[in-house]
Amino acid sequence: MPQLRYHMFSSLSKATLAKAAIFHDAPVYVQFYVTARCNLTCKQCNIIYANSDVRECTIGEIHRIAENFAKMGVAIVLLTGGEPFARKDLPEIIAAFESRGVHVRMQTNGFATEAQIEAAIAAGGKDISISLDTLRPDAQDDINGGFAKSWHRALKAIAFFTQRLPKEGSFASLGCVLQPDSIGSIEDVVRFGTAIKWYTSLVPIHVSDYVHPRGFRTFDQSLRFLPSEFAAVDGVIERVRAMQREGYLLYDSDRYLEDMKRFVRGEPTTWRDKNGGVCDSPNLYFAVLPNGDFAPCCDYRLSNAASTFAPDFPNVYRDARFRVEVKDVVSACEGCMYGSYPEITIAMRFLAAKLQRMRTFLTAPVAKDNWPLRYEQLVEIAETIRGEPRQRAKLERGKTIRFGGSNGQED
Repeated sequence: MPQLRYHMFSSLSKATLAKAAIFHDAPVYVQFYVTARCNLTCKQCNIIYANSDVRECTIGEIHRIAENFAKMGVAIVLLTGGEPFARKDLPEIIAAFESRGVHVRMQTNGFATEAQIEAAIAAGGKDISISLDTLRPDAQDDINGGFAKSWHRALKAIAFFTQRLPKEGSFASLGCVLQPDSIGSIEDVVRFGTAIKWYTSLVPIHVSDYVHPRGFRTFDQSLRFLPSEFAAVDGVIERVRAMQREGYLLYDSDRYLEDMKRFVRGEPTTWRDKNGGVCDSPNLYFAVLPNGDFAPCCDYRLSNAASTFAPDFPNVYRDARFRVEVKDVVSACEGCMYGSYPEITIAMRFLAAKLQRMRTFLTAPVAKDNWPLRYEQLVEIAETIRGEPRQRAKLERGKTIRFGGSNGQED
């Protein structure tokens, strides 16, 4: 088996990214739901129920998936769940992909222990995203399903990662959901991320119903933004967009931020316009269920299962009939704003975003000059930012929208 690579992207990943940028038909990104298990029940997430009907892959099957992905030239695999650190064999899963040149990104809720984090990094995991929606501990605990101290657990995990990740060749970000419960905290999270040299990536709340269940979409209808609240959403998005121009570490592209406004309103988005109004699955990205079956994305499955650990999957992936079957599914989709899917299409098909991504990862990566950080330092930074006198968006259901909270509070 090849040796682990200790830089950000392998030559395989770079070659696939270059090919995708030119031809728009190379597997840049795969979301692999390694488990449906999770130790939180977050308000905005339904994945622990959506994928609970399938088993988890064995480590042997995952090695075969990694072998297939290497043959196909997959550039990046996101290990997510559920909570990927719920799998005790996560380090071996990471090594299975990294050792074959497939770049691994890890997504976590922050409940990993120091020992788990150290083992994951030693296995080659140098790219991490941790969920953080607010700098208010009580509000985060509520968003996470009422789990006490979950905000503090996340900050402890962030501290561990800054102490273990190499300063060069690593990437760290905060995943932040724009929803009614966190709208007043978005700017604070971006400021916090910048202060600790982590990017922030926004995802708007996705809401569905029991008639149309979707993987990551909550059934809680109270989490939809009301028409009277759209102006507040616009205000927050414009503010963080201005912050990005000022040098704050917001990952999202300009087109993605504009489409976020449209998505919240239930209007058609534009990020698929250069592909006939259809997303780029499976050309640029796809998903893998916990049992190893291919899925067009986190919201949809195929009627005819195709296993990614099957010996012939690289051929199946390129088969014209398979492509038609996937396109029939994704063509019926009204569109999502699940972060990575839109952003990869945007980065591959829109020049400005392409240049922005090159700068982020290749030509001007952020200098992590204040790493390592201790948990106590992170709490102090968060408390300072949370207490800054600044206007923050406030939603008052049934009333008009106003901006307030100059004392750093949202109530």
